[in-house]
Amino acid sequence: MPETRIGLIGTGIMGRPMGHNLLKAGYPLVVHDRVRGPVDELVAAGAAEASSAREVAARSEVVITMLPDSPEVQAVVLGPDGLLEGLRPGTIYIDMSTISPIVTRELAPLVEAKDCQMLDAPVSGGEKGAMEATLSIMVGGPKEIFDRVLPIFQAMGKNIVHMGDHGAGQVTKAANQIVVALTIQAVSEALVLAAKAGVDPAKVRQALLGGFAQSRILELHGQRMLDRNFKPGFKVRLHHKDLNIALSTGKALGVPLPATATVQEAFTALRGLGRDDYDHSSLVTLIEDLAKVEVKPAG
Repeated sequence: MPETRIGLIGTGIMGRPMGHNLLKAGYPLVVHDRVRGPVDELVAAGAAEASSAREVAARSEVVITMLPDSPEVQAVVLGPDGLLEGLRPGTIYIDMSTISPIVTRELAPLVEAKDCQMLDAPVSGGEKGAMEATLSIMVGGPKEIFDRVLPIFQAMGKNIVHMGDHGAGQVTKAANQIVVALTIQAVSEALVLAAKAGVDPAKVRQALLGGFAQSRILELHGQRMLDRNFKPGFKVRLHHKDLNIALSTGKALGVPLPATATVQEAFTALRGLGRDDYDHSSLVTLIEDLAKVEVKPAG
């Protein structure tokens, strides 16, 4: 469906490369963001610019938001010059942000009241996945709408799964962020333990990659830790926000998440050290500070 005009609101670390991939797939694209740089870049690549969320909606058949948190999504959808004011009957709204499933379930009927449809479709894979169009996309909402826009998702990702009704995508993303956070914590502790014991953490990583402890986190973020490369692919403050969503959802449903709460406190401490905008793999630096040793290859 490359003739479908897509609106994109939110052109940050994830939204900018997602926009480029939509353009590469041949989709006409209308973009809006408060930050000029990425908008100018996408316009130079062939996108059109809109001055508000309302204008994006009015000019698009499918609207995608990729925003930091629930309040930003609510403001874009419900605020002055927001999406609801510009949505035309038949428009499909896809929120690819990571937000509270409770908020998603509040917004969906408001969108449907405009004779439109909504999907929640948060993603996993970080900036690398967004750039390479290999994102995992977990989708909630009507199956028939998912089927209609599947080619759009395929322009941005590879592992695309319909999870269920409204909010199911966000619940799945919360589960994803729990696993990622706990695994980053585990890799951090393992490599710091090795370094403190005088064993080359690079060799420890190499050995673990060949066994049952192998994971994408150990492969990619373990290397980031060794390289001291904490340029954000996914920022500490955003993962902190995502764990808040997981914990609040668990509380609402009566599900204890004790390990998640522990890692959340580690992210809280990391933010207290001024590392909000570091990559989330920088969790290792907190363990290093406490152990008074740095993870780095021997020699």
